[in-house]
Amino acid sequence: MDFSLHAVLQFIDQGLTGFSGWQTVAFTLIVTHITIAAVTIYLHRHQAHRALELHAIPSHFFRFWLWLTTGQVTKQWAAIHRKHHAKCDTEEDPHSPVTRGIKKVFWEGAELYRAESKNQETLDKYGHGTPDDWIERNLYTRFSWQGVALMLIVDLLLFGVKGVSVWGVQMLWIPVTAAGIINGIGHYWGYRNFDCSDAATNIIPLGLIIGGEELHNNHHTYATSAKLSSKWYEFDIGWGYIRMMEMVGLAKVKKLPPVPKFAPGKVQADFDTLQSVISNRYDVMAKYAKSIKHAWKEELEHLKEKAQLENRFLKSSRKLLQREPGKLEAPQKEQLIELFQHSKALETMHNMRVELGVIWERSHFTRDQLLQKLQDWCERAEASGIKSLQEFSLRLRSYA
Repeated sequence: MDFSLHAVLQFIDQGLTGFSGWQTVAFTLIVTHITIAAVTIYLHRHQAHRALELHAIPSHFFRFWLWLTTGQVTKQWAAIHRKHHAKCDTEEDPHSPVTRGIKKVFWEGAELYRAESKNQETLDKYGHGTPDDWIERNLYTRFSWQGVALMLIVDLLLFGVKGVSVWGVQMLWIPVTAAGIINGIGHYWGYRNFDCSDAATNIIPLGLIIGGEELHNNHHTYATSAKLSSKWYEFDIGWGYIRMMEMVGLAKVKKLPPVPKFAPGKVQADFDTLQSVISNRYDVMAKYAKSIKHAWKEELEHLKEKAQLENRFLKSSRKLLQREPGKLEAPQKEQLIELFQHSKALETMHNMRVELGVIWERSHFTRDQLLQKLQDWCERAEASGIKSLQEFSLRLRSYA
């Protein structure tokens, strides 16, 4: 009798595994990472953006795992995310910190998701192409909360009372990392490789903890790409998993970011140049931003000594020069006008950037007119006398 009681108490305390505290922590980190991988590979890149195809084996595994660990319905997740991209950082965006505030999205992101999942208009408009087979209709969608309840039972059996903590971490992992960090911080703080049309940022260059989703600015720039890293120093672990699955026939990549090609020594921009510049416009503008930085460094000593502008004014002006001109508000435009009174070179760099953007905002121009604009832009840039602008122009007309 005492032996049986001892066994029961031991089971309640340690479960079937008998894991120590550290072993339980390690298990929790592994299973939450699998959940992150399921979200970024299956829900995000495969379902929402169709950036890759998945074999039935990983596809069904991810669906089952997400049913156990999140209770998320594929159609709801994909529809809400597609709407986020379509209405990004506007009042119709389901979870934008720009319109709702960072605190609201970070702490109540899961609640915002649940509220939008009840919007049938969102599901009808943005939920097309998601699974609609028997198991989706009769299990994953119909009994969405029963999956997480089953996960609680499994955790209790494996770890005893510690299983409640393991389950709690599993249930909080996606609401905190995806709904809070990515949807919140990923549109509020971080660095930007590309000046895309919304406020998306890269949080850190190591896309490891959240499966690569940390590289959010890259994703919003090339939304349909299966790979989220862009620079040599960025690492997207989700992409690593996709490549491994592709090597064994479990995945097929459909879309990647465009890679610019060049024809060194090209004398004049032609139609191939025009098409390449339009296709690689984010790369073009990222390189132009670097040219502005070089021009700023060349002008800085003059602005400090001769113009005698304050450091605070200079620091904020440098940031404004890096911003998309169309996003500047009236006081910011006035500040740049004041800056340009002391630097014609920076004014030229700013104005030429505005003109360059017209080439892909091309609704009112024919192909011949756009090519003429590009050729004229290059000629004026190379005659400007501004070294960084001249060097950029030589690179621009070599796009092939």
